[in-house]
Amino acid sequence: MPRTASKDTPQWVKDFRRAIKTQCPVGWLVVEHNGTVKLEVHDSAVGKKQTLKLPFQWDESQWADALLRIRVIAKSYASGGLDLRGAAKLSERASSSHNTDWQAAVIAFREHRTRVADRTWDKKYKPVLSYALKALSAKKSPSNGSDLCDKALKQWALGTRQRQIMRQNLFAFLRFCVQRRNFKACWLPPEVIEGEAVNQKRDGYPMTDLQILRLLDALPQSNIGNRWRFAIQLMAVYGCRPEDLRYIKTKRAGTELWSDYEKSQGGTKGKRTEKRRLYPLLVNDIDGSVDWNLQQRIHIREDLPSLGQPGKAGEAVGTYIRRQPTWQSIAAEAEAEGEKLTPYSFRHRYSAAGHARGLQPKQMADAMGHSLEVHMGSYARFMTRDLADAFDAVNDSSAKDQKVMNRRLKT
Repeated sequence: MPRTASKDTPQWVKDFRRAIKTQCPVGWLVVEHNGTVKLEVHDSAVGKKQTLKLPFQWDESQWADALLRIRVIAKSYASGGLDLRGAAKLSERASSSHNTDWQAAVIAFREHRTRVADRTWDKKYKPVLSYALKALSAKKSPSNGSDLCDKALKQWALGTRQRQIMRQNLFAFLRFCVQRRNFKACWLPPEVIEGEAVNQKRDGYPMTDLQILRLLDALPQSNIGNRWRFAIQLMAVYGCRPEDLRYIKTKRAGTELWSDYEKSQGGTKGKRTEKRRLYPLLVNDIDGSVDWNLQQRIHIREDLPSLGQPGKAGEAVGTYIRRQPTWQSIAAEAEAEGEKLTPYSFRHRYSAAGHARGLQPKQMADAMGHSLEVHMGSYARFMTRDLADAFDAVNDSSAKDQKVMNRRLKT
């Protein structure tokens, strides 16, 4: 009979057995024997139960290491020709040495992350890895991945986006150390950190045209307010990223609007997006399309707001608009729909409007400055946003056809 966990079974034991169940063959389980870990294998092909005592204490601090050893044993056992004890002897040779050269691991990790640009590495990886190395060199250094994460991440406040980025990259580094550098399994990162919820990515909210008009009308009638009004109009009508605003210009004697912003791509290291021509999707009010004459205003070099240092335009836009009461009201409306209002919501509006107006995915991808693959991954949901209206139109057409048929039958 299979063992079932009692209410008094510690959580780490449940996690240990669940990991064995998912990562090892059917019929493998662990039990406690005189304070140590004992492995039991019920293999129908062998016809009898095999057991093996392992050199690990039945303790929360050692189950991760025991799991790693059992996984190696299982791999040797699955290759055939060995019983449980023979597979265990082979695994001892495979697990006999553990490399803990942290400096070399960081260098190897950087080489492994070929798709990460140097700028991204310096900004999003190096800070947390530096804190981790500092913690490991201290007198009271951490002895496992969970404690190391606690020390390295305490520099960033809980719940912030910056901490989330650092946590993700530190976790990736520790998994690399165990899986690729033969570090002990105790250095694996925790599933979660106590008191810290793992943020679930929510869909970006596409603002409606009326929401954009509400926001624009509520901005201050001042020099600074007018500059931000101009920036918001450009992002909404042309689907600009905030950083595009720094590189926007006219060409061909003012007849074309372009963005010369070359964004880093997430693929091959150093690869960037191409400069692109911008095409308008005008915002509509109750009377129809609103033309703010944006291209001509760029041509005559009307002032835009200060956007901070290169790469920081999104933060500059966010800092300004989040202070606006109308923005806060719209953010609550987005929250009620389970979505998140961000400076990219103007760009999301552009994509939603383009698909609603019948433009093809490749056309929208080119206009927004990314590949079709990226577009389909990020914006495919807008292609079916008006699905209910489409079905209503089909049903209305079907009803009209039926009425025509009924009249013909009567005659």
